[in-house]
Amino acid sequence: MFKEIDNCLRAKFEFNDFSEAFAFMTQVAFLAEKQNHHPNWSNVWNSVTIELSTHDAGNIVTEKDRKLAKGIVKIFNGSNT
Repeated sequence: MFKEIDNCLRAKFEFNDFSEAFAFMTQVAFLAEKQNHHPNWSNVWNSVTIELSTHDAGNIVTEKDRKLAKGIVKIFNGSNT
């Protein structure tokens, strides 16, 4: 789901409507806060685009990004079952 492009992990998630997209973002926000690692993201109606990189490591992909990406995918898969 996430692809490494230009020193970041990127993914686009699509939902049935804005409410589902926002609920997903809320769950991701709690996970990101727990991991103290926060995404760059945007939301347009039913889609959420997320980019992950580690700023204090020079804006490259690190294990922190891979761990958060894995948790985000888990949230997404749980919300689409």
